[in-house]
Parts: sequence; structure tokens; C-alpha cells
Amino acid sequence: MCGIVGAAARRDVPGILLEGLKRLEYRGYDSAGLSVIPANARRVDRRRTVGKVKELADSLAKSPLAGHTGIAHTRWATHGAPLEKNAHPHLSRGRVSVVHNGIIENFEAIREELKAKGYSFDSDTDSEVIAHLIDSLYGEGRKLVDAVRLAVKRFDGAYAIAVMASDEPGVLVGARVGSPLVVGIGIGENFLASDALALRPVTDRFIFLEEGDLVEVTTDGVSVWSLADESVVRATVRVKIGSADEVDKGNYRHHMLKEIHEQPGVVRRTLEGRITKKHVLEPAFGVRAKEIFDAIDAVTIVACGSSFYTGSVAKYWIESIAKIPCTVEIASEYRYRDVAVPPRSLFVTISQSGETADTLAALRIAKSAGYSATLAICNVAMSSLVRESDTALMLEAGPEIGVASTKAFVAQLVDLLLLAILLGRRRGLTNDQEAELVAALNGLPDLVEHTLALDDVIAKLAERFVDREHALFLGRGPLFPVALEGALKLKEISYIHAEGYAAGELKHGPLALVDEQMPVVAVAPNDDLLEKLQSNLQVVRARGGELIVFADPATGIKPEPGVTVIHLPAVHDVLAPVIYTVPLQLLAYHAAVLKGTDVDQPRNLAKSVTVE
Repeated sequence: MCGIVGAAARRDVPGILLEGLKRLEYRGYDSAGLSVIPANARRVDRRRTVGKVKELADSLAKSPLAGHTGIAHTRWATHGAPLEKNAHPHLSRGRVSVVHNGIIENFEAIREELKAKGYSFDSDTDSEVIAHLIDSLYGEGRKLVDAVRLAVKRFDGAYAIAVMASDEPGVLVGARVGSPLVVGIGIGENFLASDALALRPVTDRFIFLEEGDLVEVTTDGVSVWSLADESVVRATVRVKIGSADEVDKGNYRHHMLKEIHEQPGVVRRTLEGRITKKHVLEPAFGVRAKEIFDAIDAVTIVACGSSFYTGSVAKYWIESIAKIPCTVEIASEYRYRDVAVPPRSLFVTISQSGETADTLAALRIAKSAGYSATLAICNVAMSSLVRESDTALMLEAGPEIGVASTKAFVAQLVDLLLLAILLGRRRGLTNDQEAELVAALNGLPDLVEHTLALDDVIAKLAERFVDREHALFLGRGPLFPVALEGALKLKEISYIHAEGYAAGELKHGPLALVDEQMPVVAVAPNDDLLEKLQSNLQVVRARGGELIVFADPATGIKPEPGVTVIHLPAVHDVLAPVIYTVPLQLLAYHAAVLKGTDVDQPRNLAKSVTVE
């Protein structure tokens, strides 16, 4: 969610900081700001605005700031309303400036202590205590890096911080616990950021700080200390972040629409090097894959939001293909209850960003709970989730800028099916059965492409949702989580209240809501549950409900008054969740556009949820 960018250079840095903030807008935020130390000066100049980065850019265009050392931030409110006084950077006594991602849980006690020392607080945030505590320690004659070193030992919670002081121009100090922070390596200039994507225009060389690391960044070099205050050398890696068109909208109106239409390519990249014409290649899951999978008799999947729904689909796949029990948990619930760990169990986490706070916390609990191994399915190769797991599989989705996940969701489904096949191979899945599934996977990108050809049809259909306040989504079996995801997409970006249900649950409550004002959207592949689903749909029609059915042509479901049928390409039963996700994404998108909402950055939501 919140974004950090910092630079120590021999040139003016406000432009670098602003560009970095723009590249972090996908995380979601409500205010932005930056501070710089002017060259040949001993002061900190600061500018903060509420709203988009454009507001900050416009303010700087009218009244520019200049400096060779600076930090910048986009904030998503956790403590204090979205007001300028709560925006970052925070200042202490005009000389220490701080930006912070995360939450300081013991900030109230520290604030009272600092008030007793004469510090006044201008904001309602937990972050301001960081600036004042560092200043109080800095004022005792220490170097900035040593003041930060002492300060962070006082903090409980999760944080990534970047700090500078007017008395030490050309120096940035950073620290991280539970929140990501990377160092960008340049020539005569070095950088800090919460995401390497922010620094793509200035470097492709990065140091990914580890949990508890403290770092001092200057124009001449980088020094890193571990949690134990030992000087350490972290590897510098060259990262290909992607071409500019991956983070630009191109000819599309919104990032979300672009990302929906990128999905055929995403599926191709996700499969490349991982399957042959007949088999899944096990080493794609890492050098320990065989050792790990040979020792597995059960699977636990933990995730949040849309990733939880992909895990819910995977439960059907793992239990039907691999014939082993699979439990799917919401990470925010898992981490706060006593868990019984099945013997020889694999712990799987799913996250687009790899920095989702609840999912990371669940992983850290699992590592000491007795699971045989941990596997991360993630879109960010150097994320905390990947680095802390025993093995990982990347989504290959490229940067996903829209807050509402689309292409990462589809990539997660594909990766999870590969996992189910590999586990099934050990428990009776024959070579012929595997070859059948792999052949279907090889044809999947083209089927996604054909499904996207329905864009105009679905855009017209979305007009029916503009004046509706509620919608119901129905599915059965592995299509039930797809219905949940379809409902989530609609409410996330169009603000229409929507619920997903297992179609067989209609008579257990939701049927009471069905009338001519509530569209009922159903996903109907030609599978073993079709007959049951058709019975459920007849119940809706009998109550006057308007039905919109996405169906396989072979189902025989036909349009009639009150029933709209949109035929999707015929697809292998197992892969139906992937194909039937796509039209629901398009429906949500076009409904949101017609309602005039902020599609890429819906209100109150953030891309990477790095706090509880």
C-alpha cells in the first residue's frame, strides 16, 4: 500500500522521487509528499498534498523544490484521517525527516515519553514518533545511522523507514522489519524504495534488504547491518523489471482493462518452461521440488482476498487429481487460532505482491508449526514471501497496476493446477491423464483469447447493472469460488453490492432476496454438476429473477424472456475456472466504467495490503 522512494545523488532528486511515486500509485494511497535537503544548505524543505501524486506534482511545478538528497512517500491511512498534517514525510525540529510504511504498535507509549521531553506532535499518526525519537537520540551527539539503530530497537510492529537529517546531507538511513525495503545501486548515486519498480528509470541493480536490516546509503556507497548489528554484505542483483509499456496503459482506457487483455500472454509465460506436450516439469518448482512433493500427504493453502478464491479452486483440483486432503484458510483468521497440522503437510501461500502482511505472518507461524515444507506462489521474485519460503513458483504476470487483481488471479490458477498435477503424479494420476491435462493447458491461451472476443457483448450487457444496487453470482463445484471472485470484482470497482453463492445454497437464504431488481449471474460449464445447476436456475426464474448465464455451448441452456445466455468456448472441465473468470472480470470492468468510478484505484482499497 504505502510507497517509499529515497535518493542520495549529485543532481537534483525531486523529479526522481516524483517518478518513483507515480510508479507506486498501484499500491493505493490517499496523500503524497516529499522532502529534500537543498545543496549547500542545512535545512529540510518539505511539500505534502492530499490526493493523487498529480496534486503533489502540480504543487511543485508552481513552487519547485531542489536538493540532492530526498525522500518521498505515498500514504494509505491507518492512523489519522487523510489530511495534510498526517501525510509523510514527517519532520522533527526541522532537521530529521522520516517516511514510514507499516504500523508502530507501541507508538502511544513512546509519544508520551517524547512529550515529557518537550516534543510536540502535529499529526494523528504513529509515524511521527519515529521522527521525534530519532531526533532525540540524534541530538545526543550520535551519527544519524546510530540514532536510527537505537530507535528501531524500541519499536513493536512492522515498518520500513527512510530517514535523512539536514546536518548530514548526502546520507539516507533505512531499516525494515515486516515491510519491504530495497536499495537501488547507481553510479555516484544510490536509492531506497519499498518496491524495485519505483527505481526502474534510474537503475536495474538492487540489494533486497533482509528482515531486521539497517542500511546507510550515500552517493559513494551502501553499508548494511543485520538485526544483530553486525556488518553484512547483501548480494547485489540485476533485475529486469520490464519494459515501459508494462506499467503504462498503452491504448487502453484503464490499467485493469489492459491487464484483462494481457491474460493470454500471461498464461503463455506462466506455462513456458514448465510443461512439455505431455508432462509438467517438476524442476519449475525449485531444486527441492521432488524432495518436498515426495514427502507430502496433505496441503494447507493460506491467502487473502482474490488469492483465497484461487486457493479455493485449487482445493477441488488437489483433492480430485492428487487424492489428498486440502484445507484452504483465510490468512487473517489462520494466524490467530490454534491450528492442527496434518502430518507430512505442505504449506502453500498465495500472494500477488508477496508482501501481504497477514499471509506473511501466517507463513512465519507455519514455519515453526510442524509443516513439512512451505511453497509460495507469487508475482514478485524477490518479495519477502518468496525469500522466506522453502520453494516458490512465480506467476510471470508482469506488474499488475490495477488494484483489483485480474491477470495475477488467472496466473495463480494456472500455477495451482500445475501443483495439483505434480502431486497427483505420485498418487495414481496416469501418464495418459497427465497428458490430457497438459494438452488442455497448452491450448488455454488461445481459449482465453477467444473469450476476450466477447468484450463488446459484455460491455453492452453491463448497461443492465448501472441502476442496480445488488447482484447475485452462482456457481457449483470449482466454479463456486469463481462466482465469489466475480461478485468481489463487481463490488470492488463498481460499488454495487454483490454476493457469490454455491448455487445449491439458494434455498438456504439468498433466494429471499431474488426479484426482478436483482440480476443473478451464473457460470455454467458442461460438467457433472450441470443438471443440478440448471435446477437451481429454474428456481430463480420461478421467483421472477433476471438470469444472466455464461455457458458452454453444449449445455443446451437457451435464451428466453428473463434469461440471457452468453456462450463461452468449450473447455476441458478442469480448466473451466480459468475461462469462466474472464467474462466476470469484463462485466465488473464495464459496469464500473458506466458508473464512473475510479476503476484502477477504487475507494478505500489498496493493492498490496502490508498491514493487518
